[in-house]
Amino acid sequence: MIKIVRVNEDCKERLITLKRYTGIQNWNVLCRWAFCISMADKTKVPSIDKKGEVGVEMTWRVFAGDLGDIFLALLHRRCKEEEIEINEKNLNEQLWLHLHRGLGHMVANKDFKNDASVFGKTPITLLRMTQ
Repeated sequence: MIKIVRVNEDCKERLITLKRYTGIQNWNVLCRWAFCISMADKTKVPSIDKKGEVGVEMTWRVFAGDLGDIFLALLHRRCKEEEIEINEKNLNEQLWLHLHRGLGHMVANKDFKNDASVFGKTPITLLRMTQ
């Protein structure tokens, strides 16, 4: 089980950028988007060095909210598909990698800056990225 969700300083800077462009003030909401966007990407998440200090830290409950069981099931399924042993260490690592990749996709997609939707300031572009 995942107890604490952490991202490094690089991801914190991405979150700050996303907060500024989207108006979404809660990092957990942006991290949920990032997770979903990365999970929608069917390619294997690249393994990268987790170097750097912890930039943002939140409990699993804060990160996942009422969707905790669903997010965990998605992560388990993805690990099984990629033949990654399901244990606490690997789940934490895979979550970190998916958050890192998802935040990268979000920041790299410049269309979201000016693409306000009927749902408030959440860009339609971010919604499309999860499809």
